[in-house]
Amino acid sequence: ASWEAFEHAGIPAATARGTSVGVFTGVMYHDYATRLTDVPEGIEGYLGTGNSGSVASGRVAYTLGLEGPAVTVDTACSSSLVALHLAVQALRKGEVDMALAGGVTVMSTPSTFVEFSRQRGLAPDGRSKSFSSTADGTSWSEGVGVLLVERLSDARRKGHRILAVVRGTAVNQDGASSGLTAPNGPSQQRVIRRALADARLTTADVDVVEAHGTGTRLGDPIEAQAVIATYGQGRDGEQPLRLGSLKSNIGHTQAAAGVSGVIKMVQAMRHGVLPKTLHVEKPTDQVDWSAGAVELLTEAMDWPDKGDGGLRRAAVSSFGVSGTNAHVVLEEAPAAEETPATEAAPAVEPSVGAGLVPWLVSAKTPAALDAQIGRLAAFASQGRTDAADPGAVARVLAGGRAEFEHRAVVLGAGQDDFAQALTAPEGLIRGTSSDVGRVAFVFPGQGTQWAGMGAELLDSSAVFAAAMAECEAALSPYVDWSLEAVVRQAPGAPTLERVDVVQPVTFAVMVSLAKVWQHHGITPQAVIGHSQGEIAAAYVAGALTLDDAARVV
Repeated sequence: ASWEAFEHAGIPAATARGTSVGVFTGVMYHDYATRLTDVPEGIEGYLGTGNSGSVASGRVAYTLGLEGPAVTVDTACSSSLVALHLAVQALRKGEVDMALAGGVTVMSTPSTFVEFSRQRGLAPDGRSKSFSSTADGTSWSEGVGVLLVERLSDARRKGHRILAVVRGTAVNQDGASSGLTAPNGPSQQRVIRRALADARLTTADVDVVEAHGTGTRLGDPIEAQAVIATYGQGRDGEQPLRLGSLKSNIGHTQAAAGVSGVIKMVQAMRHGVLPKTLHVEKPTDQVDWSAGAVELLTEAMDWPDKGDGGLRRAAVSSFGVSGTNAHVVLEEAPAAEETPATEAAPAVEPSVGAGLVPWLVSAKTPAALDAQIGRLAAFASQGRTDAADPGAVARVLAGGRAEFEHRAVVLGAGQDDFAQALTAPEGLIRGTSSDVGRVAFVFPGQGTQWAGMGAELLDSSAVFAAAMAECEAALSPYVDWSLEAVVRQAPGAPTLERVDVVQPVTFAVMVSLAKVWQHHGITPQAVIGHSQGEIAAAYVAGALTLDDAARVV
């Protein structure tokens, strides 16, 4: 899941190796080791690391080479939201430049089902009926979720895609409440107010709360009253706070519940829809819903863009049976035009000629490559709007994914082309690269030219056109003809049959092609030249300035 978080962000995980990226992981249950009554032969010495909660975060850091703090948190069902809180704090303090934050629950034994059923806390039908009059217990489920977070200023500067902004977070404890495992309404109100203070917002600034909402008779009314006492006050009655819970959809993922709620709200903002809460015949009558402007989301509703600088905002609550409470305030991502990438790596150009773009895929094994191709084919055939720009997809596939030995490439000009080519064996070029990273630029001599070479790239590649313009400016003191006119075979331009024309033109095309490859992130370990190609090689290798190279040519 951590690997996929990097891929989803368009950041190759390898680029984070050796950097101060933190790993903050919420984990509960350490019951797998109890299943090993007889230790299988050959795993002696692995049981400790294989069943230690601390190693859950440490192994991610070890595998990806991340050198920020790696912390495993266990506050029961609030674990992943507490992990996000710690990640945000580390970012604000400058301890890390980026962080993975999330949680995971794997139930290796039925012990928690047995224990909670004895307390009559499980729903007999296995459904969490959050805030419903028919609520009769929670429903356990497993899950994992990971977020990749960094400072907003860094994301803007680097040109990273921003899905949402964490405006504020807070964590507190129930303290001496009516029982160790019993929720504490006043503590829940306090953690809400602290998160809003951290976000520098008021209750009226938040549109929706993704509640803990486990579906228990005890917890739901206490939480709803805390929400009404905070978010339900001081707001327009025609714009009530909307309340819902993902647990009605997927059950209670426990240590992953908080991060699941964050993912739900981020997606809700992106799609402009507030999802309904399932299994609610009518809101629970144990809550005075008239005491504040709060409305349960019993039906899905639009969440329109506010306009006039207004931003959609959501809050997420997560409460642990340990008594540790967490609350996070989220804000929709700033508009794309407000996030210029001042230091972003050069983007892959959208075309390589005649509107064609390459989609690249790589994997560690042939079977994994087939699976990746299948996923890409499904993506292309879905007709999604984000697949409508093949150049944007090409940029992510070329510059935002790890490079492995087994590779495939397919060329196309539109979504239909890719959907068809990815499902036809003849549409794919496949191969392996057992020696990744060793690249040589070979610059030929005279005799490799042809009429019109480079003309199409002048129109389709801004990098190529810019490099050719630089070469034309450098050559102009020494020639009486236009480089672009010769390449385009314009009327009156000299032909490539003249030796004093062909050598400077070939030089300019060669170095401009090299600039295109370098723009795409390809760095040569060797630069080789023949005849006048030696001059181009010397320039690309940095041994000659462009002016000196042009004079020699």
